[in-house]
Amino acid sequence: MRIRPFSVPLVAPLSTARGEISQRRGFLVGIGGGGEDNDASKAEPTVQGIGEATPLPGWTEPYGRCRKELEAFAAASGDAASAVDPPEAPAARHGVALARLDRDARTANASLAERLSNRHGTGAAPADTVPVNATVGDGSPAETAASCREAVDVGFDCLKVKVGNRALSGDLERLRAVRDAVGEAVTLRADANGAWSRGTAERAIEQFGAFGVDYVEQPLPADDLEGHAHLRSRGVGIALDESLAVRGDGETSPLDRVRRAIEAEAADVVVLKPMALGGPDLTVEAATAAREAGVEPVITTTIDAVVARTAAVHVAAAIPDVSACGLATGGLLAEDLAPDPAPAEGGRIRVPDGPGIADGAFDGLCDGTDGG
Repeated sequence: MRIRPFSVPLVAPLSTARGEISQRRGFLVGIGGGGEDNDASKAEPTVQGIGEATPLPGWTEPYGRCRKELEAFAAASGDAASAVDPPEAPAARHGVALARLDRDARTANASLAERLSNRHGTGAAPADTVPVNATVGDGSPAETAASCREAVDVGFDCLKVKVGNRALSGDLERLRAVRDAVGEAVTLRADANGAWSRGTAERAIEQFGAFGVDYVEQPLPADDLEGHAHLRSRGVGIALDESLAVRGDGETSPLDRVRRAIEAEAADVVVLKPMALGGPDLTVEAATAAREAGVEPVITTTIDAVVARTAAVHVAAAIPDVSACGLATGGLLAEDLAPDPAPAEGGRIRVPDGPGIADGAFDGLCDGTDGG
């Protein structure tokens, strides 16, 4: 097994619950064919499956823990990694699980989406393309409307507008300007990132329906499942995102939190991030469970590098008739690990159809000795 640290800069700093970040730091995970070759004495190890572990505190384990878990797994597995359970921490598990899936899909001469559909999903043929939304940040009504119009002009028919950073009256004015600019045929979503109180959220839901808002993402703080359940059935859907993130108490896994949200009837939509859930396999499992409960899954990223981002496209393709997903995030990176084999074009992303994640497009990224 090979572990290669990397860092890629963002175009602009990103504010998170743990502070501002200007780069995404993570690890590429490479494994061999018959076993996970962990012999560092070999000058040119052969990598037949590649994964990515890019932690984001607040969503996954911290960077230091991710590295320790990957190194411990490599030391424990040797040439028998298929018999060793993957790490428990979400990002570390994602890296190992994705590398295994990529290797196995290549061996079967199948795409990752086909592998996920057959082993972890419904068994239906995966989609050739997946729809994606454009995300528009906070700005004045005129700025927001112009950005949305630009997105529609290049082919996006689903827009997610950030709200909650200003008074509700200001957000209502912005949404009115957007709807006037793009017309009625465009799907409109709003993302509050947990900014509102219950009272503000109730007023927002009551008035957002006039603009044909499909759903509001995370209107209330993450732990308020009861409040989210109370907001449902008012004409605008409720989506949960931050409510599904890992917590520092160690009591619940991300997948358990998805199940808990479904059982609490707190969501019409669950926003599933493969890196935060612990891998493509667990994400398809969560999406299948959501569908069975009448909850729609939407796949997004944690602003990952190209390997994990492309894998997330395969995850979305493995979910039948998935709605527009938040996968058009490559533009947030100033640099990347490799050319993007699955860019967004016209509001859709074509799923790479070669063996594995991208038919060898990432070969060589993880070869060589382990990094420092």
